[in-house]
Amino acid sequence: MLMHLEEAALKTWNIEVQHVKAMRQGHGLIEMQLDALVLPRSAPDDGKMPTTLLSLPEDEARVLFMLLKQQLAEVDKKKARSQR
Repeated sequence: MLMHLEEAALKTWNIEVQHVKAMRQGHGLIEMQLDALVLPRSAPDDGKMPTTLLSLPEDEARVLFMLLKQQLAEVDKKKARSQR
């Protein structure tokens, strides 16, 4: 049974990435090992939908971008040409 977001207790977080350590892919998932500070986030006062916020320094964002490109290239190598 599906619940509407208003009925579900949606938990929101502030996630601050400190350091991206490693990344791997398999079975349709890309997994990342990282150090992060995770704190509960209060609901916005302006009536907007609550969301989780992910923040990371520019240098870690660049590392994440490079690692994602590498992992996606590996995924693409394993797919048949017709699936790309």
